[in-house]
Amino acid sequence: MIHVIAAITIKPGKRAAFLERFKNNVPNVLAEEGCVEYTPAVDVDSGIGVQTKNADVVTVIEKWETLDALRAHLAAPHMARYREDTADLTEGLTLSVLEDA
Repeated sequence: MIHVIAAITIKPGKRAAFLERFKNNVPNVLAEEGCVEYTPAVDVDSGIGVQTKNADVVTVIEKWETLDALRAHLAAPHMARYREDTADLTEGLTLSVLEDA
């Protein structure tokens, strides 16, 4: 199993617009071969002292059956459209690609 944690930095005040566009693409991704999970998440105030919070970050939690499935996802036409559709709303991205230990 491949796990992906993508932290997308959103321009201030643009989170709602970004999430709307992101969620419009989720059915396309879930229909891809090898996609197990594809979920956007935002920080919640947990009251846990060590938590870092950033209202301008959307974290995407993904699970893929294989690295090849993840690579195909990144090359999919709907992902190119998604990147174009959200370019004006985002400032950056950090990505972690992990496998079960």
